Amino acid sequence: MFFEFCLGFPFIGNPFKQTRFDASRFTFETIKGSDQDLEYALKFLYSYNGSVATYNSYRRELERFLQWSWNVEKTSVLNHRRENIEEFINFCFNPPLAWIGTKNVSRFVRRAGVRVPNSQWRPFVVNISKQDFRNGIEIDKKQYSLSQAAAKGVFTALVSFYNYLIEEQLTDANPVALIRQKSKYIRKEQMKPVVRRISNLQWDYVLEIVEIMASENPEQHERSLFIMNCLYSMYLRISELVADERSVPVMGDFKRDQDGNWWLHVIGKGNKSRNITVCDDMLNALKHYRSYLGLTPLPEPNDKTPLIAKAKGKGSITSTRHIRLIVQTCFDTAFDRMEKDGLVDDAMDLKVATVHWLRHTGISEDVKDRPREHVRDDAGHATMATTDRYIESDLRERHASGRKKRVREAVESSSFMAAD
Repeated sequence: MFFEFCLGFPFIGNPFKQTRFDASRFTFETIKGSDQDLEYALKFLYSYNGSVATYNSYRRELERFLQWSWNVEKTSVLNHRRENIEEFINFCFNPPLAWIGTKNVSRFVRRAGVRVPNSQWRPFVVNISKQDFRNGIEIDKKQYSLSQAAAKGVFTALVSFYNYLIEEQLTDANPVALIRQKSKYIRKEQMKPVVRRISNLQWDYVLEIVEIMASENPEQHERSLFIMNCLYSMYLRISELVADERSVPVMGDFKRDQDGNWWLHVIGKGNKSRNITVCDDMLNALKHYRSYLGLTPLPEPNDKTPLIAKAKGKGSITSTRHIRLIVQTCFDTAFDRMEKDGLVDDAMDLKVATVHWLRHTGISEDVKDRPREHVRDDAGHATMATTDRYIESDLRERHASGRKKRVREAVESSSFMAAD
């Protein structure tokens, strides 16, 4: 199968310095223009190599698009018109089973020290909930569905790619932008999306149980306690805790201003930097963790100590998966404690919660008391509309004002009732 030669777009240096591009290994047969497609896809992606999330998203969509173009439509991306793009979108909603995997795997593996394509990799992956996975429910490829967020991601990536091709004077029009009825693929939601968060009771249990774990096994869990405090109190995204091509988080990123206030400097989504308010509780958590590490209570500006160090070896954690496992352990242990205390129903969210729920929870709590614009800036939201998603009071008030509305006016007597 041609998936054994998945695009993968491995970094092979700066594509702008390459002189030869060969797409033949990704196709069943020779496709005129495919080498040029590969060249400009790599160059387009290279411009996003400083933004991991955007790069990964665009790479995923271009992998699918180029494979479909070459191996299904058997033509260059430069030949596509609006109707071809619509066919691709429909393909993404209902891909052949052979294109669907049942788990996320690396695009490449090492064999005898050589990096080769992973034969288990597929362009699409069907996912099940964490709870279903724990219950041993078998994954069925026929259950694959493209979410609304994923559908938007397809449009976003392809629009950007064709705009780039226009700038490079390879095509005159953007066929994706010509699709007039995107509503048949992407629904317009009037309701605000549900914010997935854990309850205050669940968070109290999580924090308490992690504090106990840290006191009983500090070598393993003092770091866990610090991570949980960072994610909740400063609404950090998981990518903002690990080292990558953009930045290496260090203790010196905690900075004190001329007024004595502490801030955390991070490089966040979209490669944008921001300063986050460090509350007193978070500052105490920082002092506690640094004391455990044998450091001064608070860092100096030039402190290069990794913010989240590897448990073994030297340097910063570079794997978001590692952070996820740490947080999941904390959630699972808190669930067991709540179950033991007879609070199974109250604990159920911890079975499905993810790391990102801690960010949502912290924002949801702060937006109740802090000015919205302050929460927006600390969270790194591009617009106030994103922050407003976390405001629940208006939904409560809206329901309260409508709950007791009358369908029929109350009257002292009715013509439908028999008189005394």
